[in-house]
Amino acid sequence: MSTATAIREMSGEQLEHELRETQQSLFRLRLQAATERNDVPSNVKKLRRNIARIRTIQRERQLAQP
Repeated sequence: MSTATAIREMSGEQLEHELRETQQSLFRLRLQAATERNDVPSNVKKLRRNIARIRTIQRERQLAQP
């Protein structure tokens, strides 16, 4: 996916969209893992980190508003 720098350049709406898509991808991967069809288990970790990055940047923006 993207680095924190690329995420910071996104607008608020883009962040929301990216967060929803990433969460849906994580859900799909978890289902695959439950049915033992997950080919790349490290993707779960990557998606979780990307969700955390997006939420962190959203929170930083929220705190920066007066």
